[in-house]
Amino acid sequence: MTWMQRLAKVAPGLPDLLHYDRANLPSDLMAGLSVAAVALPVGVAYAQLAGFAPEFGLYASVLPLVAYALFGTSRQLIVGPDAATCALVAAAVAPLAAGNQDSYISLSMALAFLAGVFCILASFLKLGALADFLSKPILVGFLNGMAISIALGQIGKIFGFGIVKEGIVPRLLEFISKLGLTHFPTLAIGVTAFVVLAVSQKLLPRIPAAMVAMIVTGVAVKLFGLEAAGVKTVGAVPAGLPPFTLPHFPLNMLPHLCAEAAGIALIGFSSMMLTARSFASKNRYEIDTDREFAALGVADIAAALSQGFAVSGADSRTAMSDASGGRTRVTGLITAAAVAAVLLFFTGPLQFVPVAALGAVLVKAAYSLLDLKALKTFFQFDRRELALSLIATIGVAAVGAIQAILVAVILALLRFVRIVSRPKVEMLGRVPGFPGLHSVERHADAQTIPGVLLFRFNAPVVFFNAPYFKRCVFRAVEAAGPDVKWFVLDMIPITSLDITGLQTAAEVMETLNSRGVAFILAGRETEWRKWTERRNLKAKPRTFPTLRAAVKELQRELGPSANATSPLAD
Repeated sequence: MTWMQRLAKVAPGLPDLLHYDRANLPSDLMAGLSVAAVALPVGVAYAQLAGFAPEFGLYASVLPLVAYALFGTSRQLIVGPDAATCALVAAAVAPLAAGNQDSYISLSMALAFLAGVFCILASFLKLGALADFLSKPILVGFLNGMAISIALGQIGKIFGFGIVKEGIVPRLLEFISKLGLTHFPTLAIGVTAFVVLAVSQKLLPRIPAAMVAMIVTGVAVKLFGLEAAGVKTVGAVPAGLPPFTLPHFPLNMLPHLCAEAAGIALIGFSSMMLTARSFASKNRYEIDTDREFAALGVADIAAALSQGFAVSGADSRTAMSDASGGRTRVTGLITAAAVAAVLLFFTGPLQFVPVAALGAVLVKAAYSLLDLKALKTFFQFDRRELALSLIATIGVAAVGAIQAILVAVILALLRFVRIVSRPKVEMLGRVPGFPGLHSVERHADAQTIPGVLLFRFNAPVVFFNAPYFKRCVFRAVEAAGPDVKWFVLDMIPITSLDITGLQTAAEVMETLNSRGVAFILAGRETEWRKWTERRNLKAKPRTFPTLRAAVKELQRELGPSANATSPLAD
């Protein structure tokens, strides 16, 4: 293995950067500046959502991008502040900080650092499959709940008053109760921001709508002196890059922070992988989910060390990169450099940006998280999936964002257990006009061999479904009647057996043999032999390499007359 290959194992992006094709620089430069134009207003807005001063959103948009460019496997993914992650950070840190801003910053840094550590550990443990753990209905439901919660949390800023309650229902009730406190100049700025967001997206599709809204409303505040009228603005933004700082916090908070960090790591990674995979599929390249876990971890740690907060994959900024021609990880580096330049030299104009405009940008971002089309698809496909999605949304409303992660994980576990513990069981036969063997239940004209029961259990046989497997076998044999002499188990869907599954199979074989029914296995002949030898089981059923081979042999044993009339005659 060459030194470059060893390097690529740790930092997959470094070899790409060392062998960068300069012909890509013009398109990467344009894409990087376009992404920065989106990252600036979004970073400022998401900092507000996470409970920070504006500059902290920009801090989280610099070093994490550099870290991901080195350690990520996607050529296009842009990482940075994310609406759902920022809302989770605020929900986790606000109760612990108790209004102390210094403590708030330090705790959020610690949360990002711990989330990064969990991501790196998950990468070493090859847990990239967790990207698939939260099913689409559960993740959609969770993000729908987050979208509603974020919108209700920001709408007060648009009307000129604060919303302090947590949870969807309490926020909605608080908003209604405070409508009489509406500050109309602030509301006018908020409405203006919404109009600009809608109009600029249609008239100026190549210019980030959030940036246009911030410029227009900021100019309005400056020209008309709206600060004197009570319109709140971002205020002075300190220039300069953040110093590297290690997070510090009381050790008695560690268990609580670890729990919150684990939830943020799971949601951040699941959300990031949806974005990374969609663009990888569109542009025909592969990503490594385990390495992506590590890359997110390094990005989170980079954010923590530079006074930022936990980050995730940014779908709008990645889409901007793709639409602007960005095809390599250099786009992210140019974006980071552009944001750093703004922090160093151009923070002055940010002080006039009204908070109401940021609220409008966040409400629009929340709307982009809302996926009602998916709910319609779930309804058409499987109403149980729709129910799961709605339960996840209700979980956000009922118990809050952080606790809703636990609800989502429990739902995912229950869904997995239900699918694997009660898999579909099929009796097989041949269907005229179709090759192979098919479910008798699905085909009314399916024909079987007299005296032979072909049985398929569509799951591994392990401790939590072994009793169900046994019941299904005995039920099928009893339903087939006293003429059954051969029970043939199709082993192909049974990808694994634990010790409970093997012992259950041995018990089934002994019981069937005592009833005069031969227990036969078809498929995975070598694997069965290894499974039983490793565990020193004495069960020796008759085995065949394939279901087809078993059927042919049993037809032969039925004799010429039975074989001639059998619908399975080859």
